[in-house]
Amino acid sequence: MNRHPPPFPFSFSFSFSYCVSLLYLLVFSTALTSPLSPTKSPSAPSPFPSASPSSPSSSSSSTLDPKQLRALQSLNIPTSKDPCAQPSFHNATLCDSSKPFRHLLSLRLLNCSDDVALSSTALKSLSSLQDLQFINCPVAAVHFPSDLLSNLRSLTCINSLRRLTGVWLSRFQNLTDLTVSDVQVNASGPFIILNNMKKLRSVTISHTNLTGFLPKHWHLNFTHIDLSRNQLRGKIPNSLTLLENLQLLNLSSNSLTGEIPSTLGDLLSLQNLSLASNTLSGPIPESMAAMPSLVHVDLSFNQLNGTIPDYITKMKGLKYLNLENNNFNGVMPFNVSFIKKLVVFKVGGNNNLCYNHSLISSKMKLGIAPCDKHGLPISPPPSKSDSSADESGSSDDSDYDDSEDDSSHKEEHHHGPNKVVLGVAIGLSSIVFLIIFLILLSKWCA
Repeated sequence: MNRHPPPFPFSFSFSFSYCVSLLYLLVFSTALTSPLSPTKSPSAPSPFPSASPSSPSSSSSSTLDPKQLRALQSLNIPTSKDPCAQPSFHNATLCDSSKPFRHLLSLRLLNCSDDVALSSTALKSLSSLQDLQFINCPVAAVHFPSDLLSNLRSLTCINSLRRLTGVWLSRFQNLTDLTVSDVQVNASGPFIILNNMKKLRSVTISHTNLTGFLPKHWHLNFTHIDLSRNQLRGKIPNSLTLLENLQLLNLSSNSLTGEIPSTLGDLLSLQNLSLASNTLSGPIPESMAAMPSLVHVDLSFNQLNGTIPDYITKMKGLKYLNLENNNFNGVMPFNVSFIKKLVVFKVGGNNNLCYNHSLISSKMKLGIAPCDKHGLPISPPPSKSDSSADESGSSDDSDYDDSEDDSSHKEEHHHGPNKVVLGVAIGLSSIVFLIIFLILLSKWCA
């Protein structure tokens, strides 16, 4: 009787080999499908050659006058590049075309460091300047040489030059443009500064704590007057209305009182008028009907009273109208078409003013009440909280609904899962599947 060896070792080795082979196959497939860890790929070489720092050219290659070159160096203005070459560093310099050496016509000192100091020697070398600008340059004001004073046509001082006085500014008698802003000026009024500047056309003295009264006499060549955000008081003089070339008048944020001059309409060239945030009273002068060039009118935060004249609706070029927070009364003369053509329209804060509800919908949040049949406000104007609540509540009725835009933005941000995240998810799921399969396979092999 032939005895056959038991089949167990053979079947066991076959099963074991089969399991190992299957295991290797699964591990290999997992390695192929698992995401590679994101590593930074070596940066591709730039198509442009890297800019190696060029050696600064020597000052001898500059076309600028050597004395002026040394003056610029004393003011910490880089001179490695020819200051007369355009564009200059921060557009700080502009030169003439004289030979053999050129001379500076314009100089801007911007964001000066603490160690910068003006010197009489440097300023004397810069006497050819016609335009001088100090911006964020809080150096001490020094005595300017007479040649520089006579040549300068434009002076700008914004948050710069400490201890300024009206007498110091008044010495620039040949200026055509003066800008002083965000710096303390010690003067008893604008007259001390402006009286001797007979060529001045544009003046801005703003946010300087300037005190006193407006001058009673003005040189007739002004086109731009901005004396806003100071502490000027008193009335607006009628002499201001003689400036037939005036295009901008900004006296806002002072302590001016009295009425707006009745001859204001003589300013036929005026485009921008701002008398906001004073204590002016009385009506809007009828003469303003003859001002065809007005684009910007701001009379807000005063104590103006009377009715709003309807001639304002005939100002075809008007784009900005702010009459809020005054004491106007009666029926507002504006209709929807006039209001919609304006870029800015504010009339709230006039408790005795109302609008014709047959011409204007209550959905327009004007800050004033509708009129009754007697032309009186039906109810007090809504509070700011109510207005904001109404605006939020009426957002569903608006012609423009941005909910679709929001959803489209969200969809733009979620076109699909990130490729790295997708790869990690696939790899993890493969590992989990492998573990489960190995468990089942070990039970089956056993």
